[in-house]
Amino acid sequence: MTGDDDDDEPRSYASPPCFMGEVDPAYFGLAPPPPPAPGVAAWRKAQRERLIAARLALPVSFRAEAAKNIARTLDALIGDPAGRVVSAYWPFRGEPDLRPWLASLSDRGARTALPVVLASRTPLVFRSWRQGDRLARGVWNIPVPADGAVLVPDIVIAPLVGFDPGFYRLGYGGGFFDRTLAQLPETAVAIGVGYDQAGMASILPQAHDIPMRHIVTETGIRRRQAGP
Repeated sequence: MTGDDDDDEPRSYASPPCFMGEVDPAYFGLAPPPPPAPGVAAWRKAQRERLIAARLALPVSFRAEAAKNIARTLDALIGDPAGRVVSAYWPFRGEPDLRPWLASLSDRGARTALPVVLASRTPLVFRSWRQGDRLARGVWNIPVPADGAVLVPDIVIAPLVGFDPGFYRLGYGGGFFDRTLAQLPETAVAIGVGYDQAGMASILPQAHDIPMRHIVTETGIRRRQAGP
């Protein structure tokens, strides 16, 4: 998955289209995050609807070619995947379909996974998944692994609804990804994936938003400079 408003949080549980979990701050003994600045939640919701509509309007042939370009760029970025745990996603509402790429990683020695929500306000888990493994229906009827070992990913591929020059990611509004990204090991790499049309001047990031390490689109890679 962003730390967007929770207005759009689904009413059933399993896997969101983005990643690593809806963690209640109280679970870690932390105070709840501050609410978004007035108007930010409504603005983000409108932007989300606009960007998803534009994404769905992209020709199927364009999306297929874009997914191939993104997969090639991810290969160059990640390098040899053998022995690493890579989590991706099941494509939803016009997102780049990286399932063939995920299958190729498994063939090259990686352990591959998809995210699964067990319950509201609990951490999302990553379950091992390879092409052909049994699937169940999750949130929005998105398939999730029915079985599979729970893994901690080294690399998390997060689909983007929108992104900005600060590498902040606009997601689906449930706040799943940022709150769990904060709990991942520091060595974990978060890579946002989407189309160039998802670029925005700003997503109006809030204090709880966490930027991606990299963003990959059909035209290449954007790398965030390390802080001081």
